[in-house]
Amino acid sequence: MDATQTALRLFVFHHAGGSHVSYRQWPALLPAQWDVRLLDAPGHGRLGDLPQLDNAGRLADFFLRRLEPELQVPYAFFGHSMGALVAYEMSVRLAARGKRLPVWLGLSARAAPHHQGQDRDHHQLPDAELQTHLEVLGGTPEEVFDNPALWALYDPLIRADMRLVETWRPQPDAPALPVAVSVFGGSQDVSVPPRRLAGWERHTERFLGLRVLAGGHFYFQDDPAPLLGRIRQDVAAALAPAAAARA
Repeated sequence: MDATQTALRLFVFHHAGGSHVSYRQWPALLPAQWDVRLLDAPGHGRLGDLPQLDNAGRLADFFLRRLEPELQVPYAFFGHSMGALVAYEMSVRLAARGKRLPVWLGLSARAAPHHQGQDRDHHQLPDAELQTHLEVLGGTPEEVFDNPALWALYDPLIRADMRLVETWRPQPDAPALPVAVSVFGGSQDVSVPPRRLAGWERHTERFLGLRVLAGGHFYFQDDPAPLLGRIRQDVAAALAPAAAARA
């Protein structure tokens, strides 16, 4: 899409063990004036031939290096679970470096930073316990658990992603972001219940709200429309002050 026709460039960051494939319907369901970019982390999806990164800071820097030329128009980040952590870490780094910031940050199914460190080390669980945990979360095809060959391929991928999430620690001196932030979660999410989403407002100067939608950890998987509708509304609210200033 021509940058002159782009109202917003939205970068979408996937969850642990996932790829852009889970979000492939989104570009067609969001405004035509948005340039929606579905990203893959190294070792995932279209970047499956690259070495996987199991450190959140290194992954954030990887994306920032690749995306820097694309951040010259109004842009936003949305991340689900691991993707939310990475999107937040990228925003913190951009702010610290004095770079152009996203106009909006959408964080889904990611506990507020002060809850970090309270998770069990799932990446170290025996296979049977890890598979049970993943089945409860949803989002992983059943054939992965039923086929030992598929599990042998998926196991190191998901463990490395979980290690990234579970070993990340927020920067203790990071100031509140001067970015509009919305937080999303599923009402029946047993991994990141709504109470663990509370507290994100202290990490932004402009908190747009906590949006709890029906469902579990992958509350948007069967029907993304409720989430995408909220994203459209919150992005419009985030852009409103800039539009008013230009008027």
